[in-house]
Amino acid sequence: MKRATTIKENYEFRRIYAKGKSGVSSCLVVYCRPNRHGHNRLGVTVSAKLGHAVVRNRIRRRLREIYRLSQPKMRKGFDIVLVARSRAVTADYWELERAFLRTCEKLSLLERPE
Repeated sequence: MKRATTIKENYEFRRIYAKGKSGVSSCLVVYCRPNRHGHNRLGVTVSAKLGHAVVRNRIRRRLREIYRLSQPKMRKGFDIVLVARSRAVTADYWELERAFLRTCEKLSLLERPE
């Protein structure tokens, strides 16, 4: 399985927050911005306010898996940052997936079926 290209640097996160588009759902916020790489890059942010490390890592793993499975349906060439909200702690996998896909649809990140 090929690993996703990730966003690691603080300045990249700040640039996406400041200049990118955002979409909000009950469980998460999705920020996106076009890049010049020709492929998508993913960044995931989970605040320490949401819980201890086990809780935060569970949310991170779920969001990365949802992104991985949704990648074939997504347009290429975007930097995407997922920010978990407090409701993500109690949400199950399917609720997170619905929230992610709905938010990506609002931001036009999903390819149109032909």
